Amino acid sequence: MTTLEPNSNNDAVWRRANSGEFRVGGLPLSTIIDAVGSTPCYLYDRQHLTDRVASLRSALPVGIQLHYAVKANPMPALVCHMAGLVDGLDVASRGELRTALDSGMPAARISFAGPGKSDGELRQAHAAGILVNIESFRELAALKQASERSGIAARVAVRVNLPFELRASGMKMSGGSRQFGIDAERVPELLGDIAATGLDFEGFHLFAGSQNLNAQAIVEAQARSYDLVLGWLDACPRAPRMLNLGGGFGIPYTLRDSALDLAPIAENLGQLRARAGRDMPGALLAIELGRYLVGEAGLYVARVIDRKISRGQVFLVVDGGMHHQLAASGNFGQVMRRNYPVAINRVTANKEIASVVGPLCTPLDLLADNAELDQAEIGDLVVVFQSGAYGRSASPREFLSHPDAVEALI
Repeated sequence: MTTLEPNSNNDAVWRRANSGEFRVGGLPLSTIIDAVGSTPCYLYDRQHLTDRVASLRSALPVGIQLHYAVKANPMPALVCHMAGLVDGLDVASRGELRTALDSGMPAARISFAGPGKSDGELRQAHAAGILVNIESFRELAALKQASERSGIAARVAVRVNLPFELRASGMKMSGGSRQFGIDAERVPELLGDIAATGLDFEGFHLFAGSQNLNAQAIVEAQARSYDLVLGWLDACPRAPRMLNLGGGFGIPYTLRDSALDLAPIAENLGQLRARAGRDMPGALLAIELGRYLVGEAGLYVARVIDRKISRGQVFLVVDGGMHHQLAASGNFGQVMRRNYPVAINRVTANKEIASVVGPLCTPLDLLADNAELDQAEIGDLVVVFQSGAYGRSASPREFLSHPDAVEALI
């Protein structure tokens, strides 16, 4: 299984051949690049995705639903592959909805979240028969109109702006004033309006944050979310059929990071599932993960087009950069920039300290800052690990009008 272990060398888990090349899908990286046709590119390991889902399911209690958050990586081929592995898909836009429907996942197992759903998107989601996570009273009114026009009640759940944050989260999605969801104190009011409109109420979406490596913080958020729902049961139009407890599962990006310990999370989910059997018979519990499922399965690969030494510092100039891999450049939410794991696609006798930079006319175009690497020359391939989530689709690909990056599922 090609996965990054905490505080380990990525070379050990991706290199397989005597040549020292990395391998993707069992093939040498140089061969894959020839088949793909060019650099820069994103490569996603199909077997890694399959193994990741299988290992997670083996760690979690039986009966916990596993959903893939398409926003983490919406590449159509990858989404199609994931659709065959998970129990549901969660989308955040019209484009992602189309991809999810094309993947073969039944509409009944697709849900739509996001704070800015247009009336057109809401009508499309209703017509397709997917579950809409309501995040404002306007959305409720729009779905009421769509339901009256079609004669079919829209499927809805309530996305809640929880009254607490997910501790130690890389990106907080709840607590305080947020654009996401319905403030917890107004949930009973919204539930009453749903009952009055006759929409098909299915449950709750409770998402506190993302990229968290603290298992106890995730346990606490899930337990508190469940307890909140218990306080709303009497106000629900019908007994909830689904509680989406969100995700937040993080992956290690630097040598300082330790992999998430799943054991306490699994134990807590088992307890919540047992409680739900008593409190809400028939209700399913789901977790919604994106980065955790696909992040470690992806590589971003660029080729060295120049090697420069400026006042003693080595710069490897590559044909890709922050316009394709914004997160690796440190410009996608990092408070303090740290290098993603980066390596050269061959083992050399000499190591050096070098910075990997892209072709853009900005000092922000930095993929690795003073990293210890095998000595590289023009033509060598540079690999950025942990690139399977929030990569190409989360980057400013039109910036300075350089060519786009190719994607391939291997």
